[in-house]
Amino acid sequence: MKLYTSEEIRAKYIQFFQEKGHAVISSASVIPDNDPTVLFTTAGMHPLVPYLLGEKHPSGTRLTNVQKCIRTVDIDEVGDDTHCTFFEMMGNWSLGDYFKHESISWSWEFVTSPNWLDIPKHKIAVTVFEGDDDAPRDQESYEIWCALGQCEEEIFFLPKADNWWGPAGQTGPCGPDTEIFIISDKERCGPTCSPACGCGRYVEFWNIVFMKYNKTAEGKFEPLDQKNVDTGMGLERVLVALNGGTVYDSDLFTTIFSRIEELSETAYENQPKAYRVVADHTRTAVFILGDNYGITPSNVDQGYVLRRLIRRAVRFAMQLSIQEGGLADIASAVIDKYELIYPELQSNRDKIIRELQAEEARFQKTLAQGLREFDKLSISLVNGQIDGAAAFKLYDTYGFPIELTMELATERSIAIDLEGYLEKFQKHRELSQAGAAQKFKGGLADNSAQTANLHTATHLLHAALRKVLGDEVAQKGSNITAERLRFDFSFHRKMTEEEIVATERLVNEAIAEGVGITFEEMTLEDARRTGAIGLFESKYGQMVKVYTMGKFSKEICGGPHAVNTADLGTFKIVKEESSSSSVRRIKAVLESTDALR
Repeated sequence: MKLYTSEEIRAKYIQFFQEKGHAVISSASVIPDNDPTVLFTTAGMHPLVPYLLGEKHPSGTRLTNVQKCIRTVDIDEVGDDTHCTFFEMMGNWSLGDYFKHESISWSWEFVTSPNWLDIPKHKIAVTVFEGDDDAPRDQESYEIWCALGQCEEEIFFLPKADNWWGPAGQTGPCGPDTEIFIISDKERCGPTCSPACGCGRYVEFWNIVFMKYNKTAEGKFEPLDQKNVDTGMGLERVLVALNGGTVYDSDLFTTIFSRIEELSETAYENQPKAYRVVADHTRTAVFILGDNYGITPSNVDQGYVLRRLIRRAVRFAMQLSIQEGGLADIASAVIDKYELIYPELQSNRDKIIRELQAEEARFQKTLAQGLREFDKLSISLVNGQIDGAAAFKLYDTYGFPIELTMELATERSIAIDLEGYLEKFQKHRELSQAGAAQKFKGGLADNSAQTANLHTATHLLHAALRKVLGDEVAQKGSNITAERLRFDFSFHRKMTEEEIVATERLVNEAIAEGVGITFEEMTLEDARRTGAIGLFESKYGQMVKVYTMGKFSKEICGGPHAVNTADLGTFKIVKEESSSSSVRRIKAVLESTDALR
């Protein structure tokens, strides 16, 4: 059987959709731009939301790419056969162009044609939406599949829980989908066996979403003026579907495992979970650090997740007897594997290595402190054991992993109230998830007037900061809700009060000028020649939009904007603080002119 490599699959996918008239766009950052609902980009459609809602994309109505994605909901499950925190999503989009017939027909061609994936037709199963009170049964997709030759016994109507995508947040574009599965060699689990039963017979690898609804804050599903197609084929998932085994058996991990083996005293066969965790978490950390947003390990938001990934990788590296500093060598193997696909990793190699080494050193100090606290506990036992609350405090306060606590306790013949620890841990997890849900409950970044105004204000703020602080300033990230904007930028020190006042004054002067906000579509090279500032240019395709606000601001950008600067109201900086090393953060609001009278 032919074994596919990741390079082959990426190339075939992009070539196929190029031949179908799709423009190839670059992967966006793993850090969402102006989306308060998620910490990381978790799907290929996230960066395209403004265009799915109707804004014109500079590259046209047919797009394709391979998008970097991160999901950390199941971080504790990494190490088994199926979970990864970083993955690549191959996608193609129709922005009000083609719809069901073309997208399903093309997917069938790509999957079954000898020129492409060449999967035998009898090995394919599909699902379609069965309908409910919100949307009708998708009979059209069923009939298209039948006409193409898909076996009717392997077409399944499933409910919204299985065949509906989105919205990514509480509100936004969504719709029914049709999903494609490869049929494994496992026997049916029973007469009702289907892709919904989870027995392992059916392995899903492609999801085609017919994005025709917008979910409102009231929970209504309203038809979109522009019907879109949004597809996602996970690179890792399709490699498993084609080659068998697990994702960790693919070429994506073999070179990384080879580097781990060089550094370790243990073979993969003896410690597969540890190998997988170290490889997966280091790979994800490399992509976060290698992005151009300036995220570094910290105790909040993306920085907290990054810190957790690195420290979990260090802990499992210790199980493999990998010496301190080994993570940097493994990171180099990751960069070597991906640098031709994602050149920003090579550009940021020094930063990636430096931050990994620094965080590993910090964690070693944390472990030393945890050991001292463990020693205190071991001489003041409760009922002859370390109670659950104390074991959890070691983890929560000192970052001391429970596995190390258990190992030390075993060495000293001390019992641990593991049940009490797990109870505390579960409560902590539930509170954290509830807090995250509350923090990001605002829904997918929308095109409301207030959001558009705040987005526009970030342009003026960026220009003002460069005038006050100099060209050292470059945008490193932004996050916008309907109430406020948050803007991260490169700068080496805290701003003075005078600088903050001057920045605020310049923004308000630009607003008071009341100039119209215009945009032009041009090539990236032309945009640079006109003096436009390119933020995170790796995420843009060949054609870009350049937004101009009088003589004050000219930037490459996408997303919603105001019509005139006078629409913004009064700009007010609420807070200026550190975000990470050499990155500052401003939080600001727009106050209604009417409210100030």
